Amino acid sequence: MSADEVLTVRGDAELVARAGHLFAGAQHEFVCVARDLDTWSQPAARQAIANRMPPAGETGFTVSKLLSPAALAGEAARLRLREVMAKGARVRISSTRLPHETIIIDRRVMILAGRDTPGLREYTVTTSPALVGGVYALFRAVWETGTDLAAYFSGEMPHLDADSLAVLRALGAGHTDETASRQLGLSLRTYRRRVAELMAKLEADSRFQAGLRAGELGLTG
Repeated sequence: MSADEVLTVRGDAELVARAGHLFAGAQHEFVCVARDLDTWSQPAARQAIANRMPPAGETGFTVSKLLSPAALAGEAARLRLREVMAKGARVRISSTRLPHETIIIDRRVMILAGRDTPGLREYTVTTSPALVGGVYALFRAVWETGTDLAAYFSGEMPHLDADSLAVLRALGAGHTDETASRQLGLSLRTYRRRVAELMAKLEADSRFQAGLRAGELGLTG
């Protein structure tokens, strides 16, 4: 890509095919900003990209990942992030809403993920110095206010399975019990039982408080 070029692709396969070579040129820094681990973690694309970059820590190469609390709600995600840290990557959690899920390479290439909609996700790739520099500055500002993952793990982040996450999202959305149970394919009695179990796990005194907790964990919106 030439300077200031902007390229739009659809889906992980096209992203790797048309922009994968940009990862191979990484020399100093790889930055990833994401709400959760699904945006940039499709197995085939992830492996293809990983194979084209030097490992974190090798000859001064740094990998920084900035995530929302939603990325830590599942045990599988926690395990994956522990493995990422063990390989030398820096990981921080931000309570600030992350409007753009972004990858930045050496402050010269940027990939912005489009809205998560049905079908292939759209990605915008640019080498415009002004655009890359502006977004990188925003990343640094949010990074400085984030919490190191190790410190976050030592806090009180609850362990929630997929069923609990679905119930928590329903509470955060303010759905009635009838609507939520129908959307989740549960009986009304089962849904209410899971709400009670979830409130106990979150140490929430009310459904409203549990809904607020959903927002703190980045599970709404």
